[in-house]
Amino acid sequence: MVGDLATHDHDHEHDHEPAPAHFGAPERVSVGKYVTINYTLRTNGTIRHIRSAVWGDEPLEYQQGSGRLLPALERALEGKVAGERFEVILPPEEAYGERDKALQQRVPAETFGGVDQIEPGMCFLAHSDDERRVENVLVTEVDEDNGYVVVDTNHPLAGMTLEFEGSVVAVRDTPTPAGHVDPTMASMGDGLALAAAQATIDSRRKRTIDESPKPSTPGTVNDTGNA
Repeated sequence: MVGDLATHDHDHEHDHEPAPAHFGAPERVSVGKYVTINYTLRTNGTIRHIRSAVWGDEPLEYQQGSGRLLPALERALEGKVAGERFEVILPPEEAYGERDKALQQRVPAETFGGVDQIEPGMCFLAHSDDERRVENVLVTEVDEDNGYVVVDTNHPLAGMTLEFEGSVVAVRDTPTPAGHVDPTMASMGDGLALAAAQATIDSRRKRTIDESPKPSTPGTVNDTGNA
């Protein structure tokens, strides 16, 4: 009997032990989630762009499935949780495609009215013909004698293999209270394009014009001030 009582007392003691805490599975990156990431972008080993609190910059917040990141990068991030690192290498066909010579064109020099001196390597923002998009325009040649400028509207990262390295900071159902989805990262286009163009121009020590464009007539390039 003593043995039976000891057994029952032991069982009763376990009945009063606190149950282990269950916090649920961590949120994973999936369509509709708001995701915050730190990342470094390299091409051929050269740093092109950094979005990281470690470097005093704001991490990038985006909504998975919104089309604001390159589709291949979104696929690579799918299913990851906060704290998880990622390394993604995207060839041109999964990034911004190969460079298209058809996107290089001559425009009259007066299109750049207000710019004192146009030089190869300068970057501008221009409205598309339908004024629905803002495109990056890189000056590649200036012919002062004939009064024209050759511009390249290829994405600055076209033809390049992109190397992303970073980590997932947070995965949420709603945007962060203190932040917002970065509207300049459409297909990681505008934000990275400006960063890449800036890096290209800085390397050539050229003057850059990359402020927000003013309203203009279709097809004109906006001189919006010096960076």
